[in-house]
Amino acid sequence: MGSAVGAAYLAGGARVVTTVAGRSPRTSRLAQQAGLEVLDDVAAVVAASDLVLSVVPPGQARPTAQALTGARLLVEANAVSPGTVQEIASYGPEVVDASISGGPPGPDDPSPTRLYLSGPRAQEVADVPAPWLDVRVLGPELGTASAVKMCTASYYKGRAALAAQALLTARAHGVTDVVLDDLGELLPGPRSIALSASKAWRFVDEMREIAATQGAAGLPPELFAGVAAAYAALSWPGSPEDVPVDVDWDVVLDGLG
Repeated sequence: MGSAVGAAYLAGGARVVTTVAGRSPRTSRLAQQAGLEVLDDVAAVVAASDLVLSVVPPGQARPTAQALTGARLLVEANAVSPGTVQEIASYGPEVVDASISGGPPGPDDPSPTRLYLSGPRAQEVADVPAPWLDVRVLGPELGTASAVKMCTASYYKGRAALAAQALLTARAHGVTDVVLDDLGELLPGPRSIALSASKAWRFVDEMREIAATQGAAGLPPELFAGVAAAYAALSWPGSPEDVPVDVDWDVVLDGLG
């Protein structure tokens, strides 16, 4: 996602730099494919940038923000709770709250990825050209953009975890075909479930952030603590790019966990 968002700003005419220090070979490959300028480390990125976007796994949002305290303006674009955004804002740099809705942006996407922004300086970020993004400013309060992400992700990713759990249970009881027939189009497609499973490791912390958000709203946090546990039990043999377009349910259920 980070490489694709960077490429969107590159398409708008900005100089876009990043670092892959400490990241996986897959991340390095995607950054190079996106045409981003790769610097040695986070300090070099901060020194070279007027605007720094943090797009990392949710569990790394806090330590990444601590490493970015010298940034002129930090766009906190991770899947974290409004409370976490407020905490990150206390670290020092001026912060714009951001959340990303949709898949990685690209030039041919008929439904542009949405970038929600909030905070006193949100409009400054919205004014930076990024032709592949549908940028929407929600207001001056930090946490508003992240609240949107916590609500939408609870539905999209909660539904995927629920479907996976239901179908794995059905297979254990030998009734997979009956369950698939009964649920029909209500289910996400098999590729959607496989894609979620391939990123399950990073969804665990996101589900915990959702649980914290719902708890702060007076709702039971146990629901998404359970979804976090469900994702912790899921895995997929490969990266998202390895999931076949035409994968079927038998292959998906064999590959989960």
